[in-house]
Amino acid sequence: MKNKRLLIFVIVMALVVYLSSYQLDSYVTRPGGAYELSPLVEVVGGDEDDEGTLSLMTVSMLTATPALYVWAKIREGYKVLQPEQVRSPHESDEEYNVRQLKLMSDSQVNALQVAFEQAELPFEISNNGVFVLNVLKGGAADEVLAPGDRVLEIDGNKYTEMQQLIDYLSDKENGETVKVLYEREQREISTDIKLAPLPTDPERIGLGISFVEDKSIQTTPEVEIDSEKIGGPSAGLMFTLEILNQLVDEDITKGYDIAGTGTMESDGSVGRIGGIDQKIMAADSADIDIFFAPNEPVEGGGDSNYTIAVETAEKIGTDMKIIPVDTIEDAIGFLEELQPR
Repeated sequence: MKNKRLLIFVIVMALVVYLSSYQLDSYVTRPGGAYELSPLVEVVGGDEDDEGTLSLMTVSMLTATPALYVWAKIREGYKVLQPEQVRSPHESDEEYNVRQLKLMSDSQVNALQVAFEQAELPFEISNNGVFVLNVLKGGAADEVLAPGDRVLEIDGNKYTEMQQLIDYLSDKENGETVKVLYEREQREISTDIKLAPLPTDPERIGLGISFVEDKSIQTTPEVEIDSEKIGGPSAGLMFTLEILNQLVDEDITKGYDIAGTGTMESDGSVGRIGGIDQKIMAADSADIDIFFAPNEPVEGGGDSNYTIAVETAEKIGTDMKIIPVDTIEDAIGFLEELQPR
């Protein structure tokens, strides 16, 4: 009898471990939290006596387990996502993380540029080569370059824009060798790479990498941003507002707790993001007063972030005010008209 009970116990425990720890090839997202930006952003000598707050919103993403998968199917605010809904084709988890951190970095450059333009203060943008997002398996640069590398020169030529590099490589032949100077972990490395057909497009010859321009910005006064653990570009709008709030003397929050989401482009436009409904839920849980939601239309039809945000707010019965924004000027204009608390 004791042996039978022991066997049943072992089987039950093994099942519990399997259901709670076995990783499926899918992801589960859920409402994250509101993170006040003032502790993450410091404008040297900037204004610090503001009464309200500006916060970015997050969505938590976990690798699905059998138990979490079932829970996500019945729990309000949880979603199950397949790998192709999260990662780009041919992209590993490491490359996905690198891409998300790079998107955040680029969004901060745009946020700084737009905030300083609004405050009419000086800044300077620099181009630092091209940033490698991922390396295609079987491509010319496979096992040579890695995500996070910066390509500084090819054949002694500096390329600060993506199209310049694309145009140069388009004239090359299969098997032709190019000398690549790249930076990895603050160390410059020079190597020869033999060009080959792209694994995703055999008709084209190249390095077999995806990349973006790598820009940096110098501002006066200097700004320090601590966001190493935050990925993606969706906090661009809120970073812009926090930087601006510290640059100017007045408190643009007027004493309210304000959150929002949306990418920030260099021209000041605010782009749509994913998970807006989950961010509305997280903002409501954090007692946010005002929420900025991108109003950019969806190509081919579909609801804008703002429309989904309003529907979600009505569904959960929040008193939080949802404000549509297409540009940084929309957000600033609303705050200028806002009556102090």
